[in-house]
Amino acid sequence: MVLNSYCKEDKVLLAVDCIIFGFYQEELKILLVERDFEPAKGEWSLIGGFLKKEENLNNAASRILNRLTGLHDIYMEQVHTYSKLDRDPKERTISVSYFALIDIEHHCKNLLKNNPIKWFDIKERPDLIFDHNKMVKDALASLRSRISNKPIGFQLLPEKFTMRQLQKMYEAILDTELDKRNFINKFNSFDLLNKLKEKDMSSSKKGAFLFEFDEDKYQKKVEEGFCFKI
Repeated sequence: MVLNSYCKEDKVLLAVDCIIFGFYQEELKILLVERDFEPAKGEWSLIGGFLKKEENLNNAASRILNRLTGLHDIYMEQVHTYSKLDRDPKERTISVSYFALIDIEHHCKNLLKNNPIKWFDIKERPDLIFDHNKMVKDALASLRSRISNKPIGFQLLPEKFTMRQLQKMYEAILDTELDKRNFINKFNSFDLLNKLKEKDMSSSKKGAFLFEFDEDKYQKKVEEGFCFKI
């Protein structure tokens, strides 16, 4: 049998939907867009778009994020594929979801200007269209799993951060309170943070020392068999 009958096969749309997480004022945030077209015009949804013929999925996700945020080199991971027959009321559409991590404080000052997008606290987000609520739930589960065994959470923090910021970021994502002493001891045992002479003076007169994550040290440790585990 000659496999030359592609024209006889059904055609479906392939979409990419991005679950964009941020961390600000000790809360986990999600970036949503207000739809300006039907179906579901005026409702809130994830940021998404369709795969073009010349793209792979990762390229499409990067393009879609850049189009609405203006940002490049955003940390992303593919989460899941959604293919229920009725997931989009207008057209048969399969969607591949990605979660992305953004440092809100230092990269998103002009993000919301002239854009129908808004940051929401993850626990106070509005109801979303189609199966986007399911996508957020799956992406959050994936993020919680990944952040426990890989130091991707630093993508949500500024380059220089306090230990309190680091702990609150983990607590916001894992949705649980962590013991301060145990948390600090755990990270000190990893030997992945560089303590700086600078202090953050915004929270108290005494101030809190700032730290940096040492990516080079982490990669070297991984080559030696290091296992990151929170």
